[in-house]
This record gives sequence, structure tokens and C-alpha cells, in this order.
Amino acid sequence: MPIVKGLEWTFNTRAELYDRMRPGYPKELYQDLFAYKPVEAGSRAVEVGIGTGQATRPVLETGCRVTAVEYGAELASICREKFRDFPNFSAVTGKFEDAALEEGACDLVYSASAFHWIPEEIGYPKVYGMLKPGGAFARFANHPNRDPNRPEMHEALQEVYAVYMPGTRNDKIYGEEEARERAEAATRYGFVDIQYKLYHRVRTFTAAEYVQLVGTYSDHVALEEEKRKRFFAEIRQVIERLGGEISIYDTLDLQLARKP
Repeated sequence: MPIVKGLEWTFNTRAELYDRMRPGYPKELYQDLFAYKPVEAGSRAVEVGIGTGQATRPVLETGCRVTAVEYGAELASICREKFRDFPNFSAVTGKFEDAALEEGACDLVYSASAFHWIPEEIGYPKVYGMLKPGGAFARFANHPNRDPNRPEMHEALQEVYAVYMPGTRNDKIYGEEEARERAEAATRYGFVDIQYKLYHRVRTFTAAEYVQLVGTYSDHVALEEEKRKRFFAEIRQVIERLGGEISIYDTLDLQLARKP
């Protein structure tokens, strides 16, 4: 899914749908994260771009104090309700770039499928300044790839996209090379002990479910309403014509970096 800068606002308009349809992250990812940087009661973490909390609970369950920074007021409100039983959770509404956050106070800063919205030259130095010496930055994301076993589904959907979102076709599969390049970005800002890992899973949707999922994608939400309705109806028709289900092959990546 291509990233279009300036569309961060769209997620807040689909907060409840986003909460239902966006996936979490595998337990193996958290095991690797906590092996790299253990956190516990008394530790402090900041989550950049919490969304509706798809990545938050495993960190809270360590006892770590988590402060979330979220641009969307509706998204932040959902998280405050979702994690109301965790006294170690709080949420700040606003852009990470503008948030007043204490320097040198964090054991962990992490961001799940959100850090790409922040200009690199602003985000990395700010994270670096927030961390204690030895503190860690964890950046992770989900990258949905097409079903390699059903090229006819991919091609049929691309024909629809060519009408409603021309120029957005991207056949590249996110993999190790992209994950390594993303991890190495941290070295430009003074981070050390760079590591990255990949994880994989498959998600399967009915036609109706898939239309709900793409209804949370920023560039899809930004389409004019009547155009978007026609677009989604044609997506649904393609999936129903080709068996009624579509599978997404996710690659998830975790980048880890440490402040010396």
C-alpha cells in the first residue's frame, strides 16, 4: 500500500472501523523486542502513533508505563477506553513532532505502522533525545502482499485500480532488502546495535470484509465519496466472481536500535 504524505487525518475519520479491521502483531515480535530491551514495572515507554492500540497491550502487560502520542482525537479516545484498566497508560493527542516530551527519560520508544508519517530528519533525532543511554527504539510495521498462488485475483483487482486510482500499481513484494534499509536509517542519527527481523502470516477475508479493510487505507478514504462507493463495489464484485474470498500474505518487520 503506497504512503501518501498529508493523509494522516484520514484514520481519525474511520476510527471504529480501523479498530475492527486493522491487525495486531505476532507474539514472536514482542519476544524479540523484549529480549533486545527488557521492560518492566518502573520502566517508561512512549508509543508513537498508537492508532487504536493494535500494538499496545503486550507492552502494558509488562507493567511498563506507556504514554501514547496520537494525532487523531477519536483514535486516542478509543485507546483511553480500551486500556482504562491499565493505570500505567496515558494518551496525548497531537502530532509527535509537536508534542512536548521529556528528554532522556524513556527506556523504550516504539512505533507500529506509524513512524513513516513522520519526516525522518525530525523523528529520529526526537526519539534519540527522549531515550536514556542504553534505551531502545523499536519500529515495526505490517506490509500486506498479494497472494502468490492467485495471480488472476491480483490482475483483476489491478484493472479496477487502474480506473479509480491510476498510477498506484506496485508489484514489489516487501522483503529483507527493504527491512534492512529501513533498519539502517537509524545509524544516520547516532543509534547503534542495529537489528531487524521479519515475520509472516496469511489473512483471509470475504469480499465484504476486504472492502471494510481497504476502507481504512488513507488514500482510499481520501477519494470523493461517490467515486469511492463505485470503486469498492467493483472490488467486491471481483472477489465474489473469483470465489468469494481473498488472502493477504503479510510480511511484518521489526527494526531495533539503541542509544549508546
